[in-house]
Amino acid sequence: MVKASDRQQPEIVAFGEAMVEFSQCSAGSQDYLQGFGGDTSNFCIAAARQGAKTGFISAVGGDRFGRLLLELWQQENVDTSAVRIDESAHTGVYFVSHGPGGHQFEYLRARSAASRYAAHDLPLDTLAGASVLHLSGVSLAIGTTACDAAFAAIAHAREHGVQLSFDTNLRLKLWPLARARATMLEVIRQTDICLPSWDDVTALTGLDTRDAIVDFLLERGPRIVALKLGSEGAYVATPDHRQLVPAYPVSAIDATGAGDCFGGTFVARLCAGDDPFSAARYANVAAALSTLGFGAVAPIPTRSVVERVLGGTQVVA
Repeated sequence: MVKASDRQQPEIVAFGEAMVEFSQCSAGSQDYLQGFGGDTSNFCIAAARQGAKTGFISAVGGDRFGRLLLELWQQENVDTSAVRIDESAHTGVYFVSHGPGGHQFEYLRARSAASRYAAHDLPLDTLAGASVLHLSGVSLAIGTTACDAAFAAIAHAREHGVQLSFDTNLRLKLWPLARARATMLEVIRQTDICLPSWDDVTALTGLDTRDAIVDFLLERGPRIVALKLGSEGAYVATPDHRQLVPAYPVSAIDATGAGDCFGGTFVARLCAGDDPFSAARYANVAAALSTLGFGAVAPIPTRSVVERVLGGTQVVA
């Protein structure tokens, strides 16, 4: 195994919060499976499993959960040189429960190490040397200093010609809609690759048709929009063409993190030279396969698995 510290400069870097996950094994069960989550961390791991060189920018607490996350990234070949250890803060934790209405989340993240990350902590050389910087709505919402750091990271990346990837990931438990809308629309103005989900973007824009939504986004700056539609697939748009890329059908067990898996694999394939529509076809398969196990990280497929499915040599129920 190549350790993260031995890796070359990451081509894809993400900024945000990683958390330790406890996922209910089945509806009503008192058993929980310990795993990992955090949208931008999931994104990084998904991209790394496709062969991309990735790095994570964040902070973890000086606790056992922080050490577990550092070990996870090292195992996944995600560069950890820009992850701070904050001895005076804790690592975030969340719980996933399952019921008739789908999965529900409960978070223990207030005053976490990642929420205290500041602009002066940013790894400027790492940012300047990347091809893509990825953030999400959560990256902006977890804390005031973290939001300031996100905007500083964007500014530095843009100055050095780095593309910006952005996943809306609206979490109204973290901030009010009006603030989220104003902040995210400013980030979208600077975004190259926009990865919204339907529920998020309809709330942010007030629009309710695919074409109106992608028109709204493309007019504001992104050159690629991949609107995630769950079991329908992804509606992918550029200024010249738009197309619904159908989902890969599976009998899903747990969709936690599937959107993050889509985003990470989509951007990894763009970096590998795919056009947006081919990248979305690949990412739809990866996201579908990620729903066949519990947790946000463990079921993310590797490149070899996705390619076998795309080649028709492996059947997935």
